Amino acid sequence: MDNWIRCFRPAPDAGAQLVCFPHAGGSASGYHSLTTEVAGTAEALVVQYPGRHDRIAEPFAERLGDVVDAVLPSIPENGRRPLILFGHSMGALLAYETARRLAAEGREPAALIVSGSEGPSLPRPERFPQPPGDEDLIGEMRLLSGTDDQLLTHPEILQLALPPLRADYAMLGARVHVPGPPLRCPVVALTGDNDPRVSIEGVQAWERETEGPFERHVLTGGHFFLGDHLTYVADLVAAQVSGRSARTVV
Repeated sequence: MDNWIRCFRPAPDAGAQLVCFPHAGGSASGYHSLTTEVAGTAEALVVQYPGRHDRIAEPFAERLGDVVDAVLPSIPENGRRPLILFGHSMGALLAYETARRLAAEGREPAALIVSGSEGPSLPRPERFPQPPGDEDLIGEMRLLSGTDDQLLTHPEILQLALPPLRADYAMLGARVHVPGPPLRCPVVALTGDNDPRVSIEGVQAWERETEGPFERHVLTGGHFFLGDHLTYVADLVAAQVSGRSARTVV
């Protein structure tokens, strides 16, 4: 693929393509397992943000819109297979903004699946000073339980983990929601039932963003619940490809 998209498991015969956006501080490699899980149904194309892994020498993006602008030309246009967008946490907002841009261009995705994020129109409280200090970010990682606590004591690990996380939180802090026409495609929103940063009511607010079908799925776990529910997520993707509704968990 190109500089922005990674395809870890090509699946040219799969019925759809799934574009995945990582969470704040994350990278494309975090979707390796999901790529394998959905391979029978969708070919996963994973966004790689600058400033990490094989793009570590590049400057971080400064605005969410910059990421959307850069990713849009990399999204397939052939129309041969349905396109589904998926994102977790910050990635959910990026997937949503990308879906809106695609819709404005007349190529709205077949579905938008968002995870670990409250609706984009809701106000987002300040979590810590901008820019946050190292201890602020380490405390946030501990709260969200996305990183092994023992790793947070290793300076070498923190030297790699903190800069992209700080840059991504700066992007989130600078985001301003701009109202616009609702999507027409289905929107599926997932959350963990013990997420310290995302309320179930806040997830329900995604319903405002589409005139199409809406599903809310509440699964067991905290902010990073996806790793325990990959088969379930793959079934949700398959449901969107086939046009059937998945069972809504509340």
